Amino acid sequence: MSALFNFHSFLTVILLGICACTFFKMQFPAILEQRTGFRGFFWKAARIGERLSPWVAMGCFMMGVSIIFF
Repeated sequence: MSALFNFHSFLTVILLGICACTFFKMQFPAILEQRTGFRGFFWKAARIGERLSPWVAMGCFMMGVSIIFF
């Protein structure tokens, strides 16, 4: 089943994307400087990860627990 049709998998992909974009922005800031176009989507995901990091971390933890136990 595709991640687009399964809500649990969709949330996992979104959280991993936000975490990955935030990591790449911290390690290589020149890659995500462009705020428009296709790379602008990744810049926005990195911005979400920077500003809402406690919530994103809690979401990743809860998603990991739900994957392990359910």
